[in-house]
Order: sequence, then structure tokens, then C-alpha cells
Amino acid sequence: MSELHKFLFDGVPVRGALVRLTDGWQELLRRRESAGGYPSAVVELLGEMTAAAVLLHSNIKFAGALVLQIFGDGPVKVAVAEVQPDMAFRATASVRGEVATGVALSHLVNVLGQGRCAITLDPRERQPGQKAYQGVVPLVDARGRPLEALSDVIGHYMRQSEQLDTRLVLAANASVAAGLLIQRMPATGEGNLSGTAAVADDADALGANEDFHRIATLASSLTRQELLTLDADTILHRLFWQEGLLRLPPSSPQQAHPHFACTCSRERVGGMLRALGVDEVEAILAEQGDIDVACDFCGQHYRFDAVDAAQLFLAQDQQPPTSPRMQ
Repeated sequence: MSELHKFLFDGVPVRGALVRLTDGWQELLRRRESAGGYPSAVVELLGEMTAAAVLLHSNIKFAGALVLQIFGDGPVKVAVAEVQPDMAFRATASVRGEVATGVALSHLVNVLGQGRCAITLDPRERQPGQKAYQGVVPLVDARGRPLEALSDVIGHYMRQSEQLDTRLVLAANASVAAGLLIQRMPATGEGNLSGTAAVADDADALGANEDFHRIATLASSLTRQELLTLDADTILHRLFWQEGLLRLPPSSPQQAHPHFACTCSRERVGGMLRALGVDEVEAILAEQGDIDVACDFCGQHYRFDAVDAAQLFLAQDQQPPTSPRMQ
């Protein structure tokens, strides 16, 4: 079963989280088998993104989706991982052409240097005038050199956009997607991804930096193989047995066990078709006989024949009762 563990370090302003996605991650990949599945390098990237998105969302109090997106000019045109407040996750990638095995991030997404990483907080219920929060950074470091690992990209993002020192260790294969996050705790404030703004004042900064770098160095000693194969208790003991580790209880059973779930529905697909307009929908029906829409995240198909399509454009008070097939 997938699991998420959160913890603090006693007496120092550093927090952490460890996630292992197993059954839900395998279900996500199984849903893509009918469409040919993903190359192994894309499986690894998408798994690391999903683990990272779960870790990032676990550190904020936000009633909405966190969306981690990588897009660029390589064989992977775009990859997306989305996590809800209850730790329900889904992910997808758009691949064009051949993808070699074991290639770095720059060869997957950033071949010509146009790649970007975006993190979006999309509120579940937006207030009037409220917009989604989004930060975007290029897939290069401060000197313009390409970043070759997703963990480095997100660490760079957190420093540039959120002013938070963050260290990530990520790994994924077809069975497990896992990640460890170590983060310097910010001071109270508002206005960014964590819901907190600036770090502590200069008098506390030096000690906080030393604490963070010591613990982050320990975290960086974790190998990919260890992250994929060892259980959470073994990993935390091996890395931090000399530190005062305080394990935090989960706020809910759902958050302790991240799971795959998709938010697609027939109603949402119908809304998309209405947005296309009646002329466009009728043209598709004339050419294809019906409309078959597959969800990129879960592979679920939604079929609309001519009668279904006509009902989409009826005034709400003119629509007949929905048949069992459409529920």
C-alpha cells in the first residue's frame, strides 16, 4: 500500500516527508497500457514527478489541486502530475518520437533549452476575482547550465520562486515511485506556495542554514536503489539515527495513504464539447458517426452519439431525464 510519512527534527527548523507510491502508481500505469504505455525513461520521469507533487502538497494547507508540469522541446512535449488535498494523484505525459533508455532530463524535455517547470495551485472553489497561483522557472540553474535531474529542478524552483531551501531525492520504476523531501522551515507569512513567505531574520539564519545543510547532506546519501527497495522505517533510521526525529501523525487516513484517482467525468467532457460549439460537434459527428473522448490521465472513454450531443445543447429546462447509461 502507498504511504506518506511526515516528520520534524527536534530543536531545528527543518521538516521532511517520505513517500512510497506502489499500488496506486501501478494502477496509473496499467490504465495506460491500452494506449501503448510509456517508455521506461518516461515512466521514471512521471513517477518522480508524481512523488514530488505528493511531497510538495503534503507540506501546505490548501483546498485545491497542486499541479506539477514539465514542458519543453524534447521527445517529452509535456508531463503533468496532479495531487488533490486528500493525496489522490493522477499523471500523464505526451511523447513524440523515440525515447532512449536512461537519458537525462535535458534530453527528454530540454533539448534546445526551451524547457520549463511550472507549479500551479488551483483552488477547488475560487472566490470572486481569485486566480490560480503559478510559478514558472526554466530547466537551467542560476548560471544557465541545464539541470539534469528533476530533483534539482524542483530545488531550484523552491529557491527561486518560494525562497525555501529544499533537498529532494527521487526515484521511480514500473513498480514504485518514491521520494524524500527535506526543507528548511520558513517564518510565518503569506504569498507563496507554502503559504509562508520569508525565512527567519539574519540572527537565526546562520544556524538554520547549518542545520539544513547537515540534514540535507545526510538525505543526499540515500541511493536510488535504497529509495526504491527499503521500507520507510529503515530509510529514516539509516539516514537520521543521530538526529532527533519527530514523526507526525497523519491528519487523515487518506493523507497517510496516497492513492490514484481521476477527476474526469462525463459531465466535464460534455462541458468541453459544449465549449467547442454546436457546429464543430456536428462536423465531428458527420465525419465519425459519434464522438469518443478518452481521458489522458486514466484512459476512460466517453462516447457521445448524435442524440447525446443534441442534448448537450438543449436549454437546461428542456433536457429529458438522464438515462442510466449516462450517469
